[in-house]
Amino acid sequence: MNNQFLPICKEDLIERNIETLDFVYVIGDAYVDHPSFGHAIISRVLESYGYSVGIISQPDWKDKESITILGKPRLGFLVMSGNMDSMVNHYSVSKKRRSNDAFTPGGVMGKRPDYATTVYCNLIRQTYKDVPIIIGGIEASLRRLGHYDYWSNKVKHSVLIDSGADLLLYGMGEHSIVEVADGLSSGIDIKDLTYIKGSVYKTKNLESVYDYIKLPSFDDIKSDKKTFAESFYTQYCNTDPFTAKTLVEQYNDNLYVVQNPPSMPLTEQEMDRVYSLPYMRNYHPVYEKDGGVPAITEVKFSLVSNRGCFGGCSFCALTFHQGRMIQTRSHESIIREAEKLIWDKDFKGYIHDVGGPTANFRHTSCEKQKTKGVCVNKQCLFPKPCKNLYADHSDYVKLLRKLRALPNVKKVFVRSGIRFDYLLEDKDDTFFKELVEHHISGQLKVAPEHVSDNVLKLMGKPSNDVYERFIKKYKRLNEEKGLKQFVVPYLMSSHPGSTLDDAIILAEYLRDLGYMPEQVQDFYPTPSTISTCMYYTGYDPRTMEKVYVPVNPHEKAMQRALIQYRNPKNYDLVYEALTKAGRTDLIGYDKKCLIRPKVSGKPAIYGKQSANSGKNINKSEKKPQAKKKTIRNVHKKAK
Repeated sequence: MNNQFLPICKEDLIERNIETLDFVYVIGDAYVDHPSFGHAIISRVLESYGYSVGIISQPDWKDKESITILGKPRLGFLVMSGNMDSMVNHYSVSKKRRSNDAFTPGGVMGKRPDYATTVYCNLIRQTYKDVPIIIGGIEASLRRLGHYDYWSNKVKHSVLIDSGADLLLYGMGEHSIVEVADGLSSGIDIKDLTYIKGSVYKTKNLESVYDYIKLPSFDDIKSDKKTFAESFYTQYCNTDPFTAKTLVEQYNDNLYVVQNPPSMPLTEQEMDRVYSLPYMRNYHPVYEKDGGVPAITEVKFSLVSNRGCFGGCSFCALTFHQGRMIQTRSHESIIREAEKLIWDKDFKGYIHDVGGPTANFRHTSCEKQKTKGVCVNKQCLFPKPCKNLYADHSDYVKLLRKLRALPNVKKVFVRSGIRFDYLLEDKDDTFFKELVEHHISGQLKVAPEHVSDNVLKLMGKPSNDVYERFIKKYKRLNEEKGLKQFVVPYLMSSHPGSTLDDAIILAEYLRDLGYMPEQVQDFYPTPSTISTCMYYTGYDPRTMEKVYVPVNPHEKAMQRALIQYRNPKNYDLVYEALTKAGRTDLIGYDKKCLIRPKVSGKPAIYGKQSANSGKNINKSEKKPQAKKKTIRNVHKKAK
């Protein structure tokens, strides 16, 4: 197998003696041949099975000729919007256009269309009427059945309907794409590839569909929010490859969308094979003139250790995409990849990350999962850790030690996030101690998300006392090592269930810590999450209980402002929120107050404030006291 980039133009085909490609892969990202990019993995997997693949990156969707530059493929077109949903890539939660795109050369925005998967497929169909089109990636995966679309505020069809594609592959796709390629290559019509796990297809009748669950029709979920919630939860309970049933969604009298059960998780040997393929580990040289592709920066010297997540956060789509089964690579595979990194001319001695969706998950949460799958109606960590949970970090510790011992390595960071509740369940503190001593770059990012137990319950997160215990232990371990390291808590505003009262509880908590976060994430309703279902329907699909949802943009702005109440720019919003909630006791001069009263109708703010740090600095204070607080100070009152 040649160690080179895949073809991107006719000249490449001529140079490689390729008359007709087996597959042409149309992608919304720049072409980056690195295993952190879905298009690179799928292309290299197909290549390893003997199929030729060419890449058309970011075609001009207004010009149908842009889709023809590699000619007509022998087997079909593959289409993917990119590593991100194109709408999330384009718009902030307030639906404002973002200014840059890290997956585009030079970070330029606007090189892909909204709803890119659908637009690219329609572009292909204008020229190639009969060539099979197979869609995949995060955008297609999470829109595989009828879904709520936040940006249009509508319930939309399965993307398979709107795109006109023949087949949709959901999840990570290594198993299913090879089955599709083998089927097409053997002469099977794309319409007859209805047996592949991890796929979704259209059919005019259900004569050949067996042992399925019939979901409410598209018309029913579109017209009734409660029905939408019920349908969504049925889908949520059928995401495990061991237990899931085939799902059927009807669109009219003679059109059905059929979702087959998920593909089986990759074995360790299969994971190792996928990550050992001959990736170039960089963006295509054609982008050098544009300044390269920004997205490569963080992942170039990072290592993927695992896939999947049994954390089960309500606002996360991992259950629908990668699933709850943990899949891992062997130490040997990861070390071999690391040994390539450490001799790269740009390597400075720092491995940026060793992890996955959750860094400290290196095995299934219990032994049962290996043969029977995850529990259908029960989570591993929520609301309390399951009695069968096997919390053990010993394998991860051994891996990190091996990486630290490699030549040229100064530091191995863990940046992809840890589950602190799972960490606390491990009776052996070895990993926690070594994390503090060796794997933090001055600050540890964790995601408590909120402190109100009412909100945390709906988020699928542990109660706040668990986070308090973690902080207390983190502080003690830092003190034992003589270190002063920060904790940066990720917090979310306006999640379903969060009232102004809950937002005020969070503000008071931050007041008591003497800390204001520089970044706050408003809840973003992306397709196929429990939280998005709650946002749209007003029901918790797990219980069918009604949920309060802050949907008014002004109320959401107030909730966000409360978290950053010390920022002078937020004064009016905070004042309004406290007044509306009947909490004017927090407006005054007492130390428990969040803001001072207005004077002559104008905001009165404590001394001098920094809009960036949010810390009060009285004129009499000396400058050293205005420095950022360490974790010891920020969390000194954590119990």
